[in-house]
Amino acid sequence: MSNLARTTDQLGLMSSSSLTSELDGNPPLWVTHKTGDIHDDIYINNARLLITHSNFRAKNLKGYDQVLHKIDEVLVPVMSPKSVSNPIYNPTAWDFIEQFESLNINPYRVRSFRQRVQQTKKEDIFNAEGGNTFFIPVDEGFKNSRPESIDAKVIDGHVIPKHVLFTAPTTKDISYDTLANVDNMKVYISFSEETHGKSSAIYVKSHNRLADSAHTKGVVMAEIVKANIPVKNGVVHLIHKPLMVVDNTVKQFLEEKEDGPLSKFCQEIADAGDVGKEFMRTIERSHDLTLFAPSNAAWDDGNLKSLLRDPVKMREILNMHLVVDKRLYLENIIKDHNRHVYQAPTLNKKKNLYFNVAFAGNNKTLTVEGGGVNATVIQSDLAATNGIIHIIDRVLGVPYSTVLDKLRTDPLLNQTYILGKRSGFNQQLNDTTRKFTYFVPRDKAWKDASIDLPSAIKKLFMEDFTYHANQILERHLVISDIPYTMERIKQLTNDTNLSYPHKEVELPTQRDSLSLFVKENRDHSFVIYWKGEEIPVFRPNVECTNGVIHVIDRPFLKDGDIRVSKASNLQFAPHLIMLLIAKFLLL
Repeated sequence: MSNLARTTDQLGLMSSSSLTSELDGNPPLWVTHKTGDIHDDIYINNARLLITHSNFRAKNLKGYDQVLHKIDEVLVPVMSPKSVSNPIYNPTAWDFIEQFESLNINPYRVRSFRQRVQQTKKEDIFNAEGGNTFFIPVDEGFKNSRPESIDAKVIDGHVIPKHVLFTAPTTKDISYDTLANVDNMKVYISFSEETHGKSSAIYVKSHNRLADSAHTKGVVMAEIVKANIPVKNGVVHLIHKPLMVVDNTVKQFLEEKEDGPLSKFCQEIADAGDVGKEFMRTIERSHDLTLFAPSNAAWDDGNLKSLLRDPVKMREILNMHLVVDKRLYLENIIKDHNRHVYQAPTLNKKKNLYFNVAFAGNNKTLTVEGGGVNATVIQSDLAATNGIIHIIDRVLGVPYSTVLDKLRTDPLLNQTYILGKRSGFNQQLNDTTRKFTYFVPRDKAWKDASIDLPSAIKKLFMEDFTYHANQILERHLVISDIPYTMERIKQLTNDTNLSYPHKEVELPTQRDSLSLFVKENRDHSFVIYWKGEEIPVFRPNVECTNGVIHVIDRPFLKDGDIRVSKASNLQFAPHLIMLLIAKFLLL
């Protein structure tokens, strides 16, 4: 109850962010506006006003205006029990910390954090006037050397100034400045919601983007164990461990909480028996690693059940998620991506991860491809003492897309997809009763080819020449009982009985046949040799549910295949014309 009568329209026009309540001590009622699709929502503390059940107006016996609003949550003030001799009304955040035991907020205690605040003489930031958001770690979150790790800068990193952020109205994954944003350090805080089965939990994340010798770079996640405690100068959230403090290894992070954001991944590793133990030992022994960890929701995919029971396949899947001897921070991947498409070798030999960064305004979305699966990084740069963790939304190495779906969704293959879509070539690639091997030029390959063959490539991508585009794409597609992996082609092209160790293999493409041989380099990359051309395989063995894609750095196209002349918009070379005639006569 407030001493001011305000309709929803008037609440929406308020210049201040709070109302004064009628409770003893007159604690504030914090007002938050949240933009909605149909109408803007108004929150009082963490309770949302039900707009259609609000604005009931009347006058009291003294003739003063009254307004009644219906809200979706009970407002609970911070009050001492009646048995306390000096009860607390309308405490500041520091009053709340200092007299926590008298407030009877079971089962939590905040003595460890309180002692560090007193020792570093930071009480004033919790007494600061205005509206602020305070994160207070409970005693259960202090272990190992955490109390000593909490210095003045870390304490500053637990306060968001000039924003009163209750969990319901606060937009998730939006970064807010903390008091630790100074010249030599940049620490931000955001909220996120993690699901585990039918339940969900609200987490707060500190992101230290500019580190020093005493403060590790990266993200620290803490679960909010008791949220939305209103105080005189803002709101307090109790969290299960301190922010900014990195004292867990990657293995300890995975095992820290039974219902944590990676609890299903941890359980699948444990269920893998000896394979899982071997994987955990590798993580434990590594000093600088990057783990791409599937979220809890990622393991709900029904296609995983049979694969998880196969120890060989499970080892391949787990190893594909781990990059050893390197910490791949998001900002470093983005910097490298601006120069070239970034890739990294995994613990799964001959299986690299490939990265793509999509930009939408100031937002950046990182995707990682491994074993034919494109996964989105939904939480990056989780810090550990021996590496970092990126949480992804899919399990790598378990294909779920057809060849057509892969073409349609992979941003590096857009030009080949467009070319096939215009000519109707792509329709067959969704057929799951057939097995395809598709040599797909990536977008850069078409761009480079347009420099060597500018007129021909220009014509090839014009809608008037879709028939000719179809003929060129048929040269790149093999249909067989078993897809041709790069290793299989290499084996077929190696002949120890020959003085020269390679022979060309004839692959039965839709357009005649494709004669080539394959060489594997020391770094396990592949090169295709075709008609005197050396064509690097940018990404081999992209698995799909109905075949495999090999992403190549140049199309199977020669200068003599397509000729553009003044007399004709586009002419095929004579040997291709004969093939077209023969194909026509067989119809």
